[in-house]
Amino acid sequence: MSPRRNRPRGGETPVGHESTDRYGLDRMETWQGEEWVVRQVGGGAAAKHYRCPGCDQEIPPGVAHVVAWQQYMGADDRRHWHKACWNARDRRSAKLQRSRNAPRH
Repeated sequence: MSPRRNRPRGGETPVGHESTDRYGLDRMETWQGEEWVVRQVGGGAAAKHYRCPGCDQEIPPGVAHVVAWQQYMGADDRRHWHKACWNARDRRSAKLQRSRNAPRH
C-alpha cells in the first residue's frame, strides 16, 4: 500500500478562493467608499506586537487578529486590528490621544 498524500500536488489551487498565502485568505470589503483587502491572521501566525488603530491597544504575539489595507496601497499601509475593533470600526475613533509615556509600536 502506498503512503497517504496529505498535501495537494503543486499547481493545484483551492476552488473559490481569491488569493492564498501563508497567512490566510484575503477578502474584499467596502468601508467609507473605499475597497479594503482584509485578511484573518491566526494566533499561530501572529509573531509580533502590533498596535490596533481601533482601540490603540497592543495586540500581543499569538493573538488572532485582522490585517486590513486599502486595495491600491502597498504593504507599508497595512494595519493590524483586533477582530472586534475591525467589526466596530464605524463606531471607533482613529484619532485617540496617547499619553506621553505610552509606547509607540
